[in-house]
Amino acid sequence: MSNCRTVAFILLCISILAINSLAEDENYSLNISVNKFLGSYLVNETGFALYYYQNDSSVHGKSTCDGDCAKVWLPFYVENLTLPESLNSFNFATIERADGSKQTTFKNWPLYLYSGDGSPGDVRGNGLDDLWHVVDPVDQPELI
Repeated sequence: MSNCRTVAFILLCISILAINSLAEDENYSLNISVNKFLGSYLVNETGFALYYYQNDSSVHGKSTCDGDCAKVWLPFYVENLTLPESLNSFNFATIERADGSKQTTFKNWPLYLYSGDGSPGDVRGNGLDDLWHVVDPVDQPELI
């Protein structure tokens, strides 16, 4: 009987630890990175650049990157953001995309990850087609 209680206690401890780690995963951190040529830009929790699409300016608060575009430029969404003190949560929101999925915005610009960025710190998508740009956390114009 004592062995059964020990095993049950160990399983209970493992369950509690697993629940705590799942609760921690509910928050997702954004950060600011710096590139000597581009200056400051937003990055996701793992250090990948976040981008905005200039064509989204034509439809306030909506994404115009669907279909094949969204396979290359992955819509970025997290439910619970944790931000450094230098970023204001007021500038972040969530929109619903045409397909019903959600997307995080910064100053009303829908945010994207570029599939061509292979490593944290890559900014290969910046300037592509003169339409894609890293998100400037300081001087990003608000999409009106």
